[in-house]
Amino acid sequence: MKNKKSRILKNIRKLLFKPQDKEQVSEIIKAAFDQKIIDSDSLTMLEGVLNVSEMQVRDIMIPRSQIDFIDITKKPEEFIPYVIETAHSRFPVIEDDVNDVLGILLAKDLLRYIAGDEFELRDKLRPAIFVPESKRLNVLLKEFRSNRNHIAIVVDEYGGVSGIVTIEDVLEQIVGDIEDEFDYDETEDNIIEEKENEFRVKAATEINDFNDYFGTNYSDEEFSTIGGLVTHHFGYLPTKDETTSFDAFEVRILRSDSRQIHSIVIKINLPENNGS
Repeated sequence: MKNKKSRILKNIRKLLFKPQDKEQVSEIIKAAFDQKIIDSDSLTMLEGVLNVSEMQVRDIMIPRSQIDFIDITKKPEEFIPYVIETAHSRFPVIEDDVNDVLGILLAKDLLRYIAGDEFELRDKLRPAIFVPESKRLNVLLKEFRSNRNHIAIVVDEYGGVSGIVTIEDVLEQIVGDIEDEFDYDETEDNIIEEKENEFRVKAATEINDFNDYFGTNYSDEEFSTIGGLVTHHFGYLPTKDETTSFDAFEVRILRSDSRQIHSIVIKINLPENNGS
C-alpha cells in the first residue's frame, strides 16, 4: 500500500512539473540560470535550440546579391583568380543565368587543373541541394547532418534563386557568431537589404554604422548599438515578432533571448506622395 501511494505521488509530481509548451521550458531554463545551475553560455545555447525550430531559412540566408557564383561558360583560368580572391571553399556554379544552378564546385577540386591534370568542370560539380525559403531551421539542420552537405541553395515560391544558407549559418543561431568563409568583414553583412525599403539588421550593429547606412543622426552616447536603441524604444526586452515604430522605422524582432536582441527587421515608412 505504501509503495502504491509513493508511485501515485511520484506520478502527480511528474504531471505538476512537466512543461506543457516551449514557454514553460524556457522558464525552467531561465530558472536554472538564476539558480546558477547553468552558466550564461549554456543559457544562450539552450534558448537557441528552442528558437531554431521557430525560424525559417529566409530569416538567416545570404541574399542572392551577395553570392559569389562561377559561370560554367568561363574557362578555369578566367575564374581561378576570382576563387583565390574570395577565398571560399564552395561555389554555386551557374550557366549564364543565376537561376540555373548546375551544382557546387569545391575549390580544392581546382588543384587538379593547377597541377596540369585533365580537367572538365562539369565532371567536378557536386549536386546542389535546393531548399525553400520557408523551411524550418531545425529541419534543415537535420538534413545537413543526414546528407553531409554544408551548403544549400535557397529558392523562392517561383523556383528562382533567392540566396544560400550554410550549416554555419544555422549553428550560429544556437551557439552565436561563428567566423566562417562567408564572413568577409565583421560589419559588411550587419545590414542586408532583403527587399525594397526592408532590411535585416544585426542588433550588434554600431549606431555610427547604422547612421552611415541610413543617413540618420542617432547619438551613440547612451546606446552604442542599434539593439540598445530598439530595446530603449520598447521599454523592455522584447521577444520574437514583437514590433515597435520610431521616426521613419518600423521594427520587428527577428531573434532574441532572455538577455539581448540578436537581429531585427527594419522597414522604412516613406511619406505618401499625394501627387502635389
